[in-house]
Amino acid sequence: MKYLIQKFGGTSLGDDEKRRKVASIVIGAKHNGFLPVVVVSAIGRSGDPYATDTLLSYAREHKKEPTPREADLLMSCGEIISGVIMSTTLQKSGCPAVFLTGAQAGIITDGTYNNARILKVDPRHIIRHCREGKVVVVAGFQGVSEAGEITTLGRGGSDTTAAALGVALGAVSVDIYTDVDGIMTADPRIVTDARPLETVTYNEICQLAREGAKVIHPRAVEIAMQKGIPLRIKCTFSEAPGTLVTSQDEINKGAIDITRDRTITGITHIPDITRIKINTGEAANIPAFQGRIFNALALAGISVDFINVHPEVVYFTVKNADAGKAVKILENMEIKPEVLPDCAKVAAVGAGMTGVPGVMARIVDALAEEKVLILQSADSYTTIWVLVKKEDMEKSIRALHRRFDPCR
Repeated sequence: MKYLIQKFGGTSLGDDEKRRKVASIVIGAKHNGFLPVVVVSAIGRSGDPYATDTLLSYAREHKKEPTPREADLLMSCGEIISGVIMSTTLQKSGCPAVFLTGAQAGIITDGTYNNARILKVDPRHIIRHCREGKVVVVAGFQGVSEAGEITTLGRGGSDTTAAALGVALGAVSVDIYTDVDGIMTADPRIVTDARPLETVTYNEICQLAREGAKVIHPRAVEIAMQKGIPLRIKCTFSEAPGTLVTSQDEINKGAIDITRDRTITGITHIPDITRIKINTGEAANIPAFQGRIFNALALAGISVDFINVHPEVVYFTVKNADAGKAVKILENMEIKPEVLPDCAKVAAVGAGMTGVPGVMARIVDALAEEKVLILQSADSYTTIWVLVKKEDMEKSIRALHRRFDPCR
């Protein structure tokens, strides 16, 4: 049985015409011998009647936040509405279909409300319906805890649902349908000649997603990678082939293609962050002092990033929205931080940079030509990050894209 997971985002389901297009894609897969399992997000985006943020706004009308448990019950409604409408659309098109909530589909999670993790998947109900000739439509973004409580999987949770079902069913592929033609070499709103990538590795797409690319959630990639399930990022509204996400070994199979020997796969970015600098040189016990800083911020639920720790100084970044809270915590510890708001993190990602000399030199040269000051940098075997002022972000992205030409 050749299962194919097809996940459709909210923009693909926004009206009758779009849903009929989705139905034609699903029916086409069935005619090609696959057993489609369709995962749906809530219809539309923030402001649309059934989008997740819109549902939450109803509960906040009187400036009172729902409890995490009740918020999950409310947020799960968007995918239920979407799933019922989509299964009805398929039925109207002459295709037998059935809708299952996350719980009915066997998505078992831990008990963390609003950001639960999937513990296991019991696909028996899905398999039974597929054997009866039905297309199964599953609500993304949701599951049920072992205690029987409805939970949601956090932002991008429908991608995670799709990947988990792909692994549980041994699917031939997990196809993520969206409103773009695939993973782009950079944000096309900033780089006009950005192009879709034909293939990327699991590791590369994880890094791209973590560093600002919003096409797929990194948790979904990590799940698919465990069993080597290919992911395909495709556009609902075009015939473009999209981007295949798979292992480096699969990409390298067959004849050698020197065009694949690229150093950088893509350029991505995260705006609206604040750099915090703390001088530690006068502390009596510098290691203990450094530990106090990060423990205090962690206890306050503040996520820190871009961390550089030296004996004399500590650098890190936080979201602009968290900066005020972070500074207040530090000042209460009698620490006087130096704060630089409105920065941006720009990342060059590519598995091909591993062991290649001169990549950082090319980055520095490209930014120097644009008179961009690098405030901070860091690297891993697949990524080099630079921190710049937000006003320099877009020209930094364009400069790096020109220098490395990822789709060359």
